[in-house]
Amino acid sequence: MIPAQHGPDVPTELDTRLWNGRVGSQDYNTASEKYQAAVLEQYKLYVEMADRVSARRSLTNTFFLTVNAALLTTAGAVGGTILKGVPTWGLIIFALIAVGQCGAWLLLIASYRQLNSAKYKVIGALERRLPARVYDAEWSELGDGKTIKQYVPLTLVELWIPVLFMVFYIAAGVAAVNLA
Repeated sequence: MIPAQHGPDVPTELDTRLWNGRVGSQDYNTASEKYQAAVLEQYKLYVEMADRVSARRSLTNTFFLTVNAALLTTAGAVGGTILKGVPTWGLIIFALIAVGQCGAWLLLIASYRQLNSAKYKVIGALERRLPARVYDAEWSELGDGKTIKQYVPLTLVELWIPVLFMVFYIAAGVAAVNLA
């Protein structure tokens, strides 16, 4: 969709959300310049911290995806020949451990979601002291996350993966116990 053309003096809806009417050039005179510089420095630091949390979140997902891929690969490689010699309680313990680590993965996803939500609220508060509110404007452009048609939250996608592994482990555990 191509945005409508507007003259420089006709603000768009995005302009209204993006530019902070409470902060202008008058806030960058000699008396308040140090304050604005301090706010900007804190903002940059906090955005970097939020980015690092997102990077750790990605590494956590990669770790658990690798663990689950290794478990499935190992189970597929050893297959039914070794399973016949494993007692039923051993299969149950293996399935419980696999389901448990998926549960831990789900809790970590929830924790990272809460942490990121709080960080972006703080970033929004800091932006109220800056000329542009880029994160608030972006979130508004995405419909404030209220509709999947406008924005599919990463957490929604992230949650499906461990849930699918859990379902698979439970089904495989039940099947293995029935075959044993």
